[in-house]
Amino acid sequence: MNKTPLLHFLFLGLFISSCSNTRYLPEGELLYTGAKIKVEGKQTSKKENKALKNQLEEIVRPKPNSSILGLKPKLYIYNLAGTPKKEKGWRYWLKNKVGEAPVFYSKVDLEYNKSVLQNFSENSGYFNTKTSADSTRKGKKASAEYTVNPAKQYKIREVKFPTDSSILSTAVRNTRRRSVLKKEEGYSLNAIKEERVRIDARLKEKGFFYFNPDYLKVQIDSTVADHQVDLIVKVKDETPSLAETPYKINKIIVYPNYSIGIDSVKNNMDSIQKYNDLTIIDPENLFKPRIFDRALYFKKEDLYNRTDHNLSLNRLVNLGTFKFVKNQFTVSDTTGNYLDAYYYLTPLPKKSVRLELLAKTNSANYTGTELNLNWSNRNTFRGAELLTISAFGGVEVQVSGQNNGFNVYRIGTEANLIWPRLVAPFKLDSPSGFVPKTKATLGYEFQNRTKLYSLQTFKGSFGYLWKESEQKEHLLNISEITYASPQNVTALYQEQIDGNPSLEKVIEKQLIFGPTYSYTYTNTLQRRKKNTFYYKGTIDLAGNIAGLASGANIQKGDTIKLFDVPFSQFVKIENDFRHYYKLGPESQIASRIIAGAGFAYGNSRELPFIKQFFIGGTNSLRAFRARSIGPGSFDGAATNTSTFLPDQSGDLKLEFNTEYRAKIYGLVKGALFLDAGNIWLLNENSEKPGAKFSKKFLNEIAVGAGAGLRFDFSFLILRTDLAFPLRKPYLADGNRWVLDKIDFGSGPWRRENLVFNLAIGYPF
Repeated sequence: MNKTPLLHFLFLGLFISSCSNTRYLPEGELLYTGAKIKVEGKQTSKKENKALKNQLEEIVRPKPNSSILGLKPKLYIYNLAGTPKKEKGWRYWLKNKVGEAPVFYSKVDLEYNKSVLQNFSENSGYFNTKTSADSTRKGKKASAEYTVNPAKQYKIREVKFPTDSSILSTAVRNTRRRSVLKKEEGYSLNAIKEERVRIDARLKEKGFFYFNPDYLKVQIDSTVADHQVDLIVKVKDETPSLAETPYKINKIIVYPNYSIGIDSVKNNMDSIQKYNDLTIIDPENLFKPRIFDRALYFKKEDLYNRTDHNLSLNRLVNLGTFKFVKNQFTVSDTTGNYLDAYYYLTPLPKKSVRLELLAKTNSANYTGTELNLNWSNRNTFRGAELLTISAFGGVEVQVSGQNNGFNVYRIGTEANLIWPRLVAPFKLDSPSGFVPKTKATLGYEFQNRTKLYSLQTFKGSFGYLWKESEQKEHLLNISEITYASPQNVTALYQEQIDGNPSLEKVIEKQLIFGPTYSYTYTNTLQRRKKNTFYYKGTIDLAGNIAGLASGANIQKGDTIKLFDVPFSQFVKIENDFRHYYKLGPESQIASRIIAGAGFAYGNSRELPFIKQFFIGGTNSLRAFRARSIGPGSFDGAATNTSTFLPDQSGDLKLEFNTEYRAKIYGLVKGALFLDAGNIWLLNENSEKPGAKFSKKFLNEIAVGAGAGLRFDFSFLILRTDLAFPLRKPYLADGNRWVLDKIDFGSGPWRRENLVFNLAIGYPF
C-alpha cells in the first residue's frame, strides 16, 4: 500500500482544521495555543527541575483549547455551530455542551503568571528565584513562554514545638510524632498549612472543640545555617480561652421530628423523654428511643472528639429514615468545661411508592427492560425498620447470541424487611459510621422461556450486613433457601433432551438451603490513588448440616428428600479480584481475576445448574458467545443437535480480563481489551469428553481480544464491544492459537469470529 497519499491526507486534514479554527477569530484576536515553561536552575538537580516544571505547568492560566493529535475538534464544533437563535435546541447544545469556546491570547496576563510562578517556587523553598515571561506569535496564533531560574532549595534543619506546660501547648507538643514537617526535606508553605490542619485535627480528638488552625503559626528562621531553616510551631497569643480548653459532653438532646422553618424546639419542650444518657423530645412518639442510643457514640462525661462526632452523624444518616440531620454543640450552663449536644432530625415521608423502568443486561448475553413498582415503609415498627414490597415484570432478548428468538419473560414479587441493628443473640460493636443491619427477604419469580419451558422460583433469606469501614463490608446469610420447579415443558425442549441429556439438569426441581458469606474490600472511591483495588470473596454452604445429620450419600443410593425433592449438598467458593491503574485523569488500565470452585457431595452428585459456573458473554469472555465455552476442551457447538445451543456449565472457573480505558471525546469513551479463561468439571462426563479438570488446564484456556465504545450518559453507560477469538480451546491440541487465521477482509471469517456485544455498564 502506498503511504504517500495517506500522509498527504493527514497533513491536509491538520491544515484544514487549523485554518477553520483561526478564520472565525474576531478582528484583532489571536488564538492562544498554550504555555511552555523552562526550568533552568544551575544550583538544582535535573530531577528537581523536572519535578518543579511539572508542578508549575499545572498552575499557569488560562489553559488552551483541548486538542487531539494537534487537532482541536471541540473548538471546530463550536465554530461550526454558528450563532444559535435561542438558548435551547440542537445548535445551542452542540455549541455550548459539545463545543468549546476559543481561548484568546488577550486573556493571557504574562506578568500575573510570572508572579504566580515566582511565588510558587519560593513557597517551595527555592528562595531568590528569578522568572521571566515572553510570547511568540505565528500567524493568528500566539503562545507564552516562561523561564524560571530557581536557586538552591532551603531544607528543614529542625522543627520546634511549644515547650511551656499549658494544657494546650502540651497537647500541641504531643502531636509531633506524626508531623508532616520532616528534617532534611525541602521547605514548603503547603506543608506548613497541612501541618496546621493536622494539629487541629489531633486536638479535636482531645476535646478542643473550639480550636481551629488559625490559632497556630509557624515561624521561619533562615539564619541558622546555609540554605537551611528552623520551623517554630507556636500558639498565637490572641487565641481565645474557649479554644484553649478541652470539653466533655454533658446533655445529649434529640429532636427526632424536627421541622425546618417551624419552632418545633420551643413547641415540644413539654414532651421530654429520658433514655439512658439521652433526652428525647418526640411528642408524637414516632421512634423508639433505643435507636438513638445505638446510633450516637457520645455518652455523658465523654471527652469530646471529632471521630465520635462524625460517626454519630454518619449513623443517623445511614439509618435511611431522616431527610435532614443537623447537629449543634453549645457550652453547657453546668459547672466545669462541658458541652451540650443537640441533634435535629427531619424524617423522610414514612410511606412512598416508586415506579422504575430499567435497562439491563446479564451474563447470558440477554438484554432487556424491567418495570418495577416499589412500596416502602421507612419506620415500620417505630425502630427505623425499612419494609419494601415490590412487583416486577420484564422481557430479555439476545441481540446477538446462539439463542436469538428464545426470549425470556419474567414476573414476580419480593418483600424485604431491614432492621437497623442485629436481630441476633450476639452483639457486634462496629467502629464505623455504618449501622449493622439485619435483612429478611421473601420472593417469587415466574420465568417463561419462549418455546421451551417455564420455571417457578421461590426464595427466602435471613442474614446480616455490616461494614467495618468505607472499604470493608460483610454479608452473612444465616439461611438462604431456593426452591425451583419447572412447568410447561414443551415438546420441542423434550426432543432436545432426548438428543442432549444434559439439558434435563436445567429443568430439574431444586431445593437449596444453607448459609452464605461474602466479604468485600474496595478503595476504588479514592479518586486520587493511582492504584485501587476491589475484592469479593464468597462461600456458599448448602445442605451441610442436614446432609451430615441424615447420613445422605448419593453414591450409595441413600438420597434424602424434603417435600419430595432431593436437597442439594455442596460447598462453593468464588473470588473476584480487580485492579485499576490510573494512567491519567481520563485513562486507566482495569484488570480482573475470577477463580471459583464448587464441590458436591453427600446428597448431591453435582452442583445444581443455577449454582454452577459459566463463562463467555458480554461481561466475561467477549470474543465468545454467552456461556458457550468449555467445559475444558469440550466443543458444545460441534456436538449439539438442538435447535438452540445450551448453556455450558462447570464446577471450576478461572478467568482473567484486562482493558485499557480512555476518553475519546465528550461522553464517548473507548477501550481495548483482552479476555482469557475457561470452566471445567471435577468428574468425568461421558457426554462431554475433555471437560474434566487436569494438570493440562492451562492448555485449555480460551483467549479473545477486541475494542469497544462506552457512551456515558451519566444516568447510564451504554457499552458496545466488538471482539474476536485468539485461542479456541475446543480445537485440536496444537492448533488452538488462531492468530494466523485472522482476516478482517474475509466475510466468512467475520461471520464466524466477530462477536458484537451490547450491554449496560462496564463489564467490571
